[in-house]
Amino acid sequence: MGGMRLPGWFAERAEPAPPETELSVSTLELFFDLVFVFTVTQLTLVVVTGIEEGSPVTGALKALLVFGVIWWMYAGYAWLTNAIPPVRPARRVLILLGMAGFLIVALAIPSAFNGGGVAFVVGYLLLILVHAGLYLQATAAMSRVIPFNLGGAALIGVASLFDGPYAYLLWGAAVLLLWGSPYFIGQKGFDLKAGHIVERHGLLVIVVLGESIVALGIGAKDLPVGFALGLTAVLGLALAASLWWIYFGGDDEVHAEHALAVAEPVRRTRLILGAYFYAHIPMMLGVVAVAAGAKKAIAHPVDPLKLSAAVALAAGVALFLAGNAWFRRVLGIAGNRLRVAGALAAPVTVLPGLWSALAQLAVLVVLVTAVIILEYRTGPARSAV
Repeated sequence: MGGMRLPGWFAERAEPAPPETELSVSTLELFFDLVFVFTVTQLTLVVVTGIEEGSPVTGALKALLVFGVIWWMYAGYAWLTNAIPPVRPARRVLILLGMAGFLIVALAIPSAFNGGGVAFVVGYLLLILVHAGLYLQATAAMSRVIPFNLGGAALIGVASLFDGPYAYLLWGAAVLLLWGSPYFIGQKGFDLKAGHIVERHGLLVIVVLGESIVALGIGAKDLPVGFALGLTAVLGLALAASLWWIYFGGDDEVHAEHALAVAEPVRRTRLILGAYFYAHIPMMLGVVAVAAGAKKAIAHPVDPLKLSAAVALAAGVALFLAGNAWFRRVLGIAGNRLRVAGALAAPVTVLPGLWSALAQLAVLVVLVTAVIILEYRTGPARSAV
């Protein structure tokens, strides 16, 4: 055993990509994102369970707190593969190990506040250790964030010992610690590549929007496909498609990549934090809320929605539009007034939802479509904020 050596492909040092290298998102990263999206599916389940049990606020709070800590680690892995492309076997094995951590985390989400906190922490610690071990081989900058990551995991671990308000407060403290850490560790030392960040998050948004379609399928399970159910499904697809158009329908990705590419490294890191971490939070949570509301809508399309389900649908669209406007503003993309107006108008659709699920879906589709059409007619120069 003393003379045995690890194979060269496993023992190699993880060399970072040269600064000038242009990266594309790898199939392994897409595979990783599919596992992450399973956690989004679980969050939708938490919200739906809260609606069904008559405690929608509690369900929404749980989803927000859990999302807060897993979104932080997703961003960490997106930055990791930006600095260290998973092109060698050793790196791929470690990324797969990180995926196992995300899977454990996702499986523990429904019971994270009810006996599943320990399993969640085990998966989260695996995520942290794989991330830190691989990133430290490329740059010392990440060492500044490791104590914050471990501190967040410790707070969640302590939260698993409590029920009720104390657990929520500890989870909230973990989210604040993680989300606030960039202001303590600074933005130096992260030479992020613009094209990869833009492509990675764009692909994630597509996959997450697909989750809302999966929610429709789950909600329609074992139900006969009649006219009302079929129309509701089509409207649900149309709503997801209109949100896709909001994000991808223009040249935002081109503008975003250019804005990041011309910025010097520290400013680029700040822009990425603002646009692709913080501003994407309401968009991701918006899709979770839309998926939860759509799942309830398709089960009884012609009946009135519960108030909580109608609010989930309206709030989801409002969050997505507001988050997208925030994202565009951070990157200097003009023409956001209509998106903000759409976000402000979305809550009004709760009223038709209390009459019929179909009616609310139809009004939401009309609302988002109107934003898209009016933007094309007016142009950014006349609607810029």
